[in-house]
Amino acid sequence: MISIVSSVSSCEVLRTKSKAEELAAKKAPKSTPERRSVSSVRKTTVPVSANTRNLIKVARSYTGVPYRSGGNDERGIDCSGLLCNTFKEFGILLPRVSWQQSEFFPAIDIPNIRTGDLVFFSVNGKVVNHAGIVTEVRSENEVIFIHASTSKGVIEDNMMTNYWKARFASACRPNFSK
Repeated sequence: MISIVSSVSSCEVLRTKSKAEELAAKKAPKSTPERRSVSSVRKTTVPVSANTRNLIKVARSYTGVPYRSGGNDERGIDCSGLLCNTFKEFGILLPRVSWQQSEFFPAIDIPNIRTGDLVFFSVNGKVVNHAGIVTEVRSENEVIFIHASTSKGVIEDNMMTNYWKARFASACRPNFSK
């Protein structure tokens, strides 16, 4: 069963569901989380840990890799694959799909977001189907995150743009002792 779930993409938006996806959907949470407002972010002066710096370095090593649904290597990668591969370098095995990743670490409120936090979006409906890692909090209007864009591959974007703010679902903070 694990191999079926691992082949499911969490970023592909416009396609019909495969048998594997239908099986995974049956295991999806029964209630969909309410989208949270991204109205205010506090720029904190919390020092960035060595683990967080290394996490971002690993994620950035995928910059420019093209998007591929279900991909998890330099030939092509999707958003949840980017997170899986990045955390694997630290001995942390994340679930393969973004909605499960959003529940893996403790949730945080958006005003407390900081570098290294994971951010999740509902790009298509109410279910979490996109993920990224905050690489820098520059100001309350500029929170940069790395993710696998379907059109541009692995890039960094500002999650405080109208597009991302409207699709923001949740955030969580990695625990490197997991």
